[in-house]
Amino acid sequence: MIKTRILIGIDDTDDLDSRGTGFRARELGRLIAEQTIGSCHGISRHQLLVDPRIPYTSHNSALCLDVAVNPERLAALYPCCRAYLVASSAGGSDAGLCIVAWHDVDPAIEEFGRRAKHDVLTQDETKTLARGRNILLEGLTGDHGGIIGALAAVGLRKTDRDGRFVWRAGVRELSGVITAGELLATTGIDEVRSLTGATVEAGDAINVEPWPRPVLIGGHAVLLVEKTEESDVAYDWRLAPKSIVKQY
Repeated sequence: MIKTRILIGIDDTDDLDSRGTGFRARELGRLIAEQTIGSCHGISRHQLLVDPRIPYTSHNSALCLDVAVNPERLAALYPCCRAYLVASSAGGSDAGLCIVAWHDVDPAIEEFGRRAKHDVLTQDETKTLARGRNILLEGLTGDHGGIIGALAAVGLRKTDRDGRFVWRAGVRELSGVITAGELLATTGIDEVRSLTGATVEAGDAINVEPWPRPVLIGGHAVLLVEKTEESDVAYDWRLAPKSIVKQY
């Protein structure tokens, strides 16, 4: 059975006292699987412009779920997403939802996503861009401002080179020290890459604390690491600093 690849963008579902949009995205991915609608391949976080003219909760990031949907269950996807976000979005949030097939995200939508990282965009231009394309875009709560981030998220995900993963199979369960080979065999991480370009061998030990944040590079979930200089530790590599990971 050939499944349909769908991108689901969500934004502004939270407030300062509630669980963040990343948590909501993971719960939605779990719900989609539980209802046999499809399976979530990954959930990526995309950083948008931080500017006092833009209302946001803490960091102005949007989330995108990359989902393989069972064709016979495609009609159930939108009601599932909408019902969950309406019920779970925090009071005062301006939640937005975007659902679009991977092949329907064209270069103009990708460029919109890139612009959202640098420019102040409006709901009107967001709606105008989505109109006439095979894109479901809806504001669910508040003033509907989350539609901007929701559309930007699917555009940035389609570029295959923006954002970091807040969920990939097996990654959030990692802890302690693990070899590169075992990590690649048991999780959704596609590649372990050193910051200097040095080769990370399959038998090399990696300290994955406090928790690994693979980034999206060339369509792959890439875990960035740096060589350990200390001689008295039981691993060869540590995770790249958060300051590096946040650049994606």
